[in-house]
Amino acid sequence: MDLKTRINEAVKDAMRARDRERLAALRLVTAEIKRVEVDERIEVDDARVLAILDKMIKQRLDSERQYRDANRAELADVEAFEIAVIREFMPAPLDEAAIAELIEEAIAATGASDMRAMGKVMGVLKPKLQGRADMAAVSAQVKQRLG
Repeated sequence: MDLKTRINEAVKDAMRARDRERLAALRLVTAEIKRVEVDERIEVDDARVLAILDKMIKQRLDSERQYRDANRAELADVEAFEIAVIREFMPAPLDEAAIAELIEEAIAATGASDMRAMGKVMGVLKPKLQGRADMAAVSAQVKQRLG
């Protein structure tokens, strides 16, 4: 079952269970997917859904941090709940060793030897790591390795 279908099934399950908070979070996800499809006039695939979910998590992490800094715990808790719901649809995160191994493979595959080839290395890594690792941290590791 593809990711979009799993999300739609989760919406139906939340409706049946009358779980309002979960339903609201899932509807945010489906609305964002639909917005991308309408704006770009495409049918999203699993890779694009993962990118959308990853972006939504980053936005909510930032909002949660800002709410906590402003002593708005109730709003931060809502963001944390939405993050938990969205993460249910993300693949299992990779550990540091697996990420380092994929970086080495990408560097070898592209023949990268300096920072000028960083774009090529990241282009190889992104499809493999999307939703499974923090791409900013991966980018920093690649910079360290190439620099």
